[in-house]
Amino acid sequence: MSYKMHVLVCGGTGCRASNSQEIIARLRESLEERHLDGEVQVIATGCFGFCEQGPIVKIMPDNTFYTRVTPGDTAEIINEHVVKGRKVERLLYKDPREDKSVSDSKHMGFYQKQLRVALRNCGFIDPENLEEYIARDGYAALAKCLGEMTPREVIDEIKRSGLRGRGGGGFPTGLKWEFAGKYRADQKYVVCNADEGDPGAFMDRSIMEGDPHSVIEAMAICGYSIGASKGLVYIRAEYPLAIQRLKIAIEQARACGLLGERILGSDFNFSIELRYGAGAFVCGEETALIHSMEGARGEPTMKPPFPAESGYLGRPTNVNNVETLANIPVIITKGAGWFNKIGTERSKGTKVFALAGKINNVGLIEVPMGTTLREVIYEIGGGIKNGKKFKAVQTGGPSGGCLTEKHLDVPIDFDNLLASGSMMGSGGMIVMDEDDCMVAVAKFYLEFTVEESCGKCTPCRVGNKRLHEILDKITRGEGEPADVDRLRNLGKVIKDTALCGLGQTSPNPVLSTLDNFPGEYAAHINERKCPAGRCKALLSYVIDPRLCIGCTLCTRACPAAAIVGNRKEPHAIDAAKCIKCGTCVEKCKFKAIFIR
Repeated sequence: MSYKMHVLVCGGTGCRASNSQEIIARLRESLEERHLDGEVQVIATGCFGFCEQGPIVKIMPDNTFYTRVTPGDTAEIINEHVVKGRKVERLLYKDPREDKSVSDSKHMGFYQKQLRVALRNCGFIDPENLEEYIARDGYAALAKCLGEMTPREVIDEIKRSGLRGRGGGGFPTGLKWEFAGKYRADQKYVVCNADEGDPGAFMDRSIMEGDPHSVIEAMAICGYSIGASKGLVYIRAEYPLAIQRLKIAIEQARACGLLGERILGSDFNFSIELRYGAGAFVCGEETALIHSMEGARGEPTMKPPFPAESGYLGRPTNVNNVETLANIPVIITKGAGWFNKIGTERSKGTKVFALAGKINNVGLIEVPMGTTLREVIYEIGGGIKNGKKFKAVQTGGPSGGCLTEKHLDVPIDFDNLLASGSMMGSGGMIVMDEDDCMVAVAKFYLEFTVEESCGKCTPCRVGNKRLHEILDKITRGEGEPADVDRLRNLGKVIKDTALCGLGQTSPNPVLSTLDNFPGEYAAHINERKCPAGRCKALLSYVIDPRLCIGCTLCTRACPAAAIVGNRKEPHAIDAAKCIKCGTCVEKCKFKAIFIR
């Protein structure tokens, strides 16, 4: 059926949590009531990326971009835009830089510097409709491989593209496929690592929710190139929508002869199954992931042998993460030469980041390698919230480092981030402002890695626990000057001796904050003060007797009965009883209470 207009509504997890399903239902009802459902189609898509402005409704073909839409706005969108051809001004995006409305996403700062390769179909197609994927060159790459290329030629094309793994390690993808292809076995496996465990990361989830067929097609291409007939997607069970859409996509592909026996009339057979993880961060490491799929404890093992030689059930296995695979079909269709012109000399293509924290434009972005942190934070991200001053950005998730203002003009790629004391990781990027305490931030990430350590090796199991204890002591005001050297020395030992990538990178937040924020550690240890006012044990609440009128609002609100004083007389806070909850500051109408 041919439609005059399409209404695209974000159907990703974030917007669904803000009633996008109800928005879709109401839009369809309104169209049916006006007998326009034969002319206007409402489509639930994947994530548009601009999560801060969701739920998002996009009208095509005029590309009008409506933000923060509610179910109550649907009738107005139909009446004004669809029927009368007038844009609903109040729902348009307001550009804070120019204080004006922008109706077309192509003119939004958030999108202007992005280049969507892995995310090329997210927000454009119905992820549950195979025909829409095919209409955007879906499965053309698989057909090209099976009809025109040998397995060796496919591997060579991926090698020429310069694609490196997007899961954190950055190992050349084509070389990894070559290793798996050279081993002989009666059965080989292709594994998709969809166990996205970084706090605040949702890159792989969004691809699976918005473009599941790209992952399936890439796995089949990999299977053809290395001689594997079985694929496994290891996905965390906390991703119900991604699981649902992958199941639908696998069934659709199987029904159309794109999976199963003799794919597209060739001699190639390939099938895919889903395996569920329980959310263990360490299972992002490929050997731990493989053990988990085998029903064993998710613990890493020493390499060699690498999974390419002995992986799942002891057979040659290739493991790539979701974002890496999402790049494969477009590399085959457009060519390695097209892909390796994007990015930097040693880091080709684009990278997807989950941009979060104290940033105006929270969301999912994809930028060419070599884009600077300044461009990401201030142009795409729209700067720091509430006009606050930028302090640091954590790249690479809990195993990355905290970069500062001096790093803002560093081009983002694998090597530059490592040289700056951080890492690419899978793509988490958390922005912090002047109100964040960097000692507390390092402690927060250590808490996560201590919790997620599998406990197999002593450096990670014990060493990270000791690191956390020292940081905890410092944030309680009990630190001593020697603790700085203890943190640094212990961190370096853990990096050099831990078994897997989790342990080897876990000290990064500590070491990077020690290097970039030595003054904050000194203030905590020598002055017993937290400059950012975040460490409760180092704070004291004081009432200024010149401003306090004795209204008793703070006294009545204090849960610890720590405030004393007669009515209409200045009050005082008993430091021994004060639990530092901040309720008194919130209740005081005269700004008489301050933190010292």
